[in-house]
Amino acid sequence: MKKKVSESKSLESWIWDAACSIRGAKDAPKYKDYILPLIFAKRLCDVFDDELNRIAKEVGSRQKAFKLVKADHKLVRFYLPLMPGDPEEPVWSVIRKISDKIGEGVTTHMRAIARENPLLSGIIDRVDFNATTHGQRDLDDDRLSNLIEAISTKRLGLEDVEADIIGKSYEYLIRKFAEGGGQSAGEFYTPGEVAMIMAKVLDPEPGMEIYDPTCGSGGLLIKCELAMEEKMSLRSRSKYAPLKLYGQEYVPETWAMANMNMIIHDMEGEIEIGDTFKNPKFRKNGKLRTFDRVVANPMWNQDWFTETDYDSDELDRFPSGAGFPGKSSADWGWVQHMHASLNGKGRAAVVLDTGAASRGSGNAGTNKEKTVRQWFVDNDLIESVLYLPENLFYNTTAPGVVIFLNKAKPKERKGRIFLVNASQVFEKGDPKNFISEKGIEKIVRTLSGWKEEEKLSRIVDHAELKKNDYNISPSRYIHTSDAETYRPIAEIVEELNAIEAEARETDKALTEILRKLGV
Repeated sequence: MKKKVSESKSLESWIWDAACSIRGAKDAPKYKDYILPLIFAKRLCDVFDDELNRIAKEVGSRQKAFKLVKADHKLVRFYLPLMPGDPEEPVWSVIRKISDKIGEGVTTHMRAIARENPLLSGIIDRVDFNATTHGQRDLDDDRLSNLIEAISTKRLGLEDVEADIIGKSYEYLIRKFAEGGGQSAGEFYTPGEVAMIMAKVLDPEPGMEIYDPTCGSGGLLIKCELAMEEKMSLRSRSKYAPLKLYGQEYVPETWAMANMNMIIHDMEGEIEIGDTFKNPKFRKNGKLRTFDRVVANPMWNQDWFTETDYDSDELDRFPSGAGFPGKSSADWGWVQHMHASLNGKGRAAVVLDTGAASRGSGNAGTNKEKTVRQWFVDNDLIESVLYLPENLFYNTTAPGVVIFLNKAKPKERKGRIFLVNASQVFEKGDPKNFISEKGIEKIVRTLSGWKEEEKLSRIVDHAELKKNDYNISPSRYIHTSDAETYRPIAEIVEELNAIEAEARETDKALTEILRKLGV
C-alpha cells in the first residue's frame, strides 16, 4: 500500500518550499521550468533505486545490481548513468552532491540520462540549468543548490507517492502563481474535478484511443485512464488493455510536461508538438485520424484565426453547411475539429466559455457562431451541456460550460439535448471554489443517466431550442433559485462583446469592398 504524502510534509508544502528556494531568481511563471524537470529526475532516480534494490535482493548486493543493469539496460525501465561513490547511497545523491559549477553539472547529468534513454530526449534535457542572459546566470548556483536541497527532502519512489506527481505539482504551482497575480495566472489548466467529470461521463473502455488536440500537461488524457482503471477495479478486473492516449501541444515546455506525466504514469501514448488548428499532426492516409473519444479545454475565445485559416483547411474539418465561427472566437472552430476527429461511434467533451452556448441567439440578423451551433444541434450531435460553478478555473472567475458530443446518440435521446445547471454544486474555497467528491458523483450520475431534477437538470427537445434561437445554455432553461429570472450578467456581457466584435469585422469588410469599388 502506498504511503500517504501527508505522513511527513504534504506534497503541496514540499513543492512550495522548492519554489520559495529560488524565489526572486525568475518570474513566477518560470519557476516550474526548473522545478518540474528536477522533480521528474528525482522520481526517475528514486524509482531506479527501487528497481536496483529489487535486483539486489536476488543477486546479493547493490554493487552487483549496478553492474547488471549497466550491462543490460532492459532490466530496468530507464537506465540512469549515475553511479554514487558508495553503491548503497541513493542515485539522486550524484546530483545532490555537486558542489562546483552546479548548473553545468546538473545539465550534463540530464543530457547523459537523455542519451541513454531516447524516450526522454527533448523532455528531461530541455532546460539548461547553466543558461545566461546578457552574461548573467538565469539561476545562480546558490539558488539552484537550495532548489536541489528542497527537492531532496522527499522520496518519490514507487511506494512513496502517487504517479501523478508532475500533474499535481504543475496544478499546485499554477494555482499558487495565480493567487499571487503573476503572469502565470493567464495559463490554462483544467481543474482536476472538471477533468474527472468529463472522463467519467465519456466512460472510456479498455483499449480505446483517446485524443486531446490542446493537451497542455496531459491532465485530461490521464484522467480518462484513471477513470477507466477505477471502473475496472469496481468490476474486479485485474487484466485489461490500457487506453492509447494521443495529444498535441503548442508550447514546447508544456509539451515536455505532458510527456513527463505520461512517462511517470507508465501510460501508452504519443504527444506531438505544434499548432493543432493550423497543422494537426495526427493524420492517416492524408486524412484526419479519428478516435474513440476526444477531450479538450482549448484557450477560450481565441481571436487570432482568420477566415483564411478556415478556408485553407484541406481536412474537411469545417463543413460548408456549418460555416466558420468568425474571428472573434474560435470556440466552435475547436468543436468542429474535435467532431472531425471522432470515429463513427465517437464521443467528445470540450470545455468552453459560457458565451459559446448562447452568443448570437435572439439577435436580429445572422451570427456566425450561432450558425455553427445550429448546425451541431440540427445534426443531432450534441448530447448534453453542463454549466459549471463560478470561480473554479485558475485564470478566470467565469464558470465555463462542458459540451458533450455523441456521433451515435441512442435512439431514445435523438432530437433532444440534456442540460445540467451545476452552478450551485460546489464548495467555497479560498481563493478558488471546488467541486467535492460527492458533487462530482452527483454531476456524473445526472449526466450519465439523463436524470431530470428540479433546479439542476432538464431534457430539452430541439423544437424548444429552435424556439429560443439555438441558445443551448443550461442557465437559460434551468433556474437554480426562485428569485432568479434573468440570465447571468457575465453571459450577457460576453454576448454584447461578441456582437460588437462581429459588427467591427463587418464594417471592416464593407470598408474594404467600398475601397475596391472606389467609393
